[in-house]
Amino acid sequence: MLNDNRIRIITGHYGSGKTEFSVNYAVKLAEQGKKVAIADLDVVNPYFRTREKIDFLTEKGIKVLGSSIKGLAADVPAVSPEILAPIQDKSYQLILDVGGDPIGAKALGRYHNYFIEDEYDMFFVLNANRPETQTPEKAIQYLKEIETASRARVTGLINNTHLLKSTTVDEVLKGQKLVKEVSERLNIPIKYVAAIESVARELPKDIEGEILPIKMYMREEWMM
Repeated sequence: MLNDNRIRIITGHYGSGKTEFSVNYAVKLAEQGKKVAIADLDVVNPYFRTREKIDFLTEKGIKVLGSSIKGLAADVPAVSPEILAPIQDKSYQLILDVGGDPIGAKALGRYHNYFIEDEYDMFFVLNANRPETQTPEKAIQYLKEIETASRARVTGLINNTHLLKSTTVDEVLKGQKLVKEVSERLNIPIKYVAAIESVARELPKDIEGEILPIKMYMREEWMM
């Protein structure tokens, strides 16, 4: 995580777990003593949004930016202009949680002039259990569409193949095969392999990509 560029853009298909990854990533940076901001740029999907955990993240010392309309009951496709501050302020480690389809990714495109090569990373989260991205061909097509819509280049892949709390090592390794093929075809490195903590401990130590144990912050205890 210390080797990533200051601005980290997290994107991927709905259900890939990109928001869960984003929140875990932000928390881990904060635990390292970093000055962290996380921005919710998902203006399409009203569920499992970063801003739902604003109290929790604020307690961790993380600045949360999202809709310009205050209050969870008001869900409008608007992004706060405050996002420009941590984009330009290099004292921040910034995570941008982007909408999970090409339409949602357009919200990122308005900021493309601020993204200088070698100053940002855009990570594409893949979950091999999502029908729309469960083959290399489908995943690559989706990735390319997001790049076009966001006007930014994917610099790393994340294997986040899961079945929520029923995830097994075999599931993660199944996803790794998909991500590895996408990586080889596009010459994009595998940056992270994300898995719930009990599974992450059992993954092969030589797996390609950094193993990132995650907690399920975005799902309440009563949820599967």
